[in-house]
Amino acid sequence: MDRLSNTVRPYAWGSTTALPALLGIAPTGEPQAEMWMGAHPGAPSRISRTTPEGETELALTEAIAADPEGELGTATVDRFGPRLPFLLKLLAAGAPLSVQVHPDLDQARAGYADEEARGVPIDAPHRTYKDANHKPELICALTPFDGLCGFRRPTEAADAMEALGVDSLKPYVDLLRAHPEEAALREVLTAILGADPAEMAGTVADAAAAAERLGGAHAPYARIAHHFPGDPGVLAAMLLNHVQLQPGEALFLGAGVPHAYLEGLGVEIMANSDNVLRCGLTPKHIDVPELLRIVRFEATEPGVLRPEAAPSGEELYETPVDEFALSRYTLASGAAPTVLTAPTPQILLCTAGVVTAGELALGPGESVYVPAGETVEATGSGTLFRATVAA
Repeated sequence: MDRLSNTVRPYAWGSTTALPALLGIAPTGEPQAEMWMGAHPGAPSRISRTTPEGETELALTEAIAADPEGELGTATVDRFGPRLPFLLKLLAAGAPLSVQVHPDLDQARAGYADEEARGVPIDAPHRTYKDANHKPELICALTPFDGLCGFRRPTEAADAMEALGVDSLKPYVDLLRAHPEEAALREVLTAILGADPAEMAGTVADAAAAAERLGGAHAPYARIAHHFPGDPGVLAAMLLNHVQLQPGEALFLGAGVPHAYLEGLGVEIMANSDNVLRCGLTPKHIDVPELLRIVRFEATEPGVLRPEAAPSGEELYETPVDEFALSRYTLASGAAPTVLTAPTPQILLCTAGVVTAGELALGPGESVYVPAGETVEATGSGTLFRATVAA
């Protein structure tokens, strides 16, 4: 077992206070958006290992590359290759993230192969597929957490737009009411993303002002427009369900489901991939044809998840993916140790109180990596999240 030293990513949308408050450190005034825990090549966690030469610090990627089966277990290597298949994060949103969607595995493989064959540089701004993997993800709220998830019914989106009283929104309202669900959502999103930028900026400004006046259910869109004035993603956001999670509740985001996180602190786990297609609230490239190909144009309920409790004390967030499983333990002082073992690698993250994993004391925001097959006893008083590979 190794204590993890993790990188905090300073993305512009990050909260300046949420992560420092959790970690018990002073804010710097700069955004602190995500703390990454795992073996993503962009910011791998670092560990210390004892070698014949003494104590050595190395990246978790290096430790895994040196002994994939010893670190990950034979089953994980057979299924996913010699890499940790998930990435765990603490995510602190102080402003809206981009509206985005992820491909399924077949789409990711085909898209990556196509761009490789065409010689599109992997770091090109217009590159869509950074790897050949899909990116299902789960966000579990640690504080009240606002987000957008999946299309709502076209009639509901039409009602929300019509209530703003903005004449230039009427064509979208009419389309949403005139066509079957899939066609209505596809045509309106296509029209929003293809509109003249100058005209769209005026429409968004008018819509934002009206949303500010109306408040209530329209307030999130006024807040989004404040951060992204004139961005067509403000109108795309009005097509989606607005979700407010309470601590302990979670959302699962599968392939083809448009979503965005707006505000709050949470634990996020995902397949280890960088494949994101954006459809608004961003200055980055938007590949409209490819986006329209992979989006699932169907109205869905957000599907808020609550953990399933087991007699062992484990509370598991059930998802339909193989790359990861996330569960939570609430430990009480004086209780019998919680025994954590798996034939796959684990990352243990404390989010409240003080938890002792083996001989390592963990405060909020601190984490450890547990190689496959190693057993850890956890004690103390606090909350411990466990990330591993699904059985």
